[in-house]
Amino acid sequence: MSDPFGIDLELLVNRERQHSRDRGADLSTVVRPESGAVDLDRLSGVENLKQALLLRFLTPVGELAPLGHSRYGSRLYELLGERNTEANRDRAKLYVLEALAAEPRVAKVIAVKVTSRRTDPTRIDISVEVEAAKTGDILTLTVPLSLEELAFQGGVS
Repeated sequence: MSDPFGIDLELLVNRERQHSRDRGADLSTVVRPESGAVDLDRLSGVENLKQALLLRFLTPVGELAPLGHSRYGSRLYELLGERNTEANRDRAKLYVLEALAAEPRVAKVIAVKVTSRRTDPTRIDISVEVEAAKTGDILTLTVPLSLEELAFQGGVS
């Protein structure tokens, strides 16, 4: 039986709270037990869908236009440098909803919540709960987003 979410290379280590793509150093490897050889690690099932959603959120719309995917990504990058206001948190929610609507493996958006961090006013947490198409699995993930430009390219929180 084929996997309803496909199989892909593992690019994100923290699929629960990822906030960057770490371009250039984003391929995970695994040692094959039968041979001891090192190979690229793969994801399937719900973990592959989580990674696909996070990559969509973390990729600016238009970045993949040269590859023929001009509408892939999200507009979250537009919030970099903005203040942590209710209006900008609402914009973050809108941008996530737009990105989720473009993902055919999501059947239904259950919730998108954007909250401020008391300890760091430059960061927001975007919590997403969706129902997967075909299987009905419920996925939850959080994108911790810094509104400071340099932090968007940082590591895993």
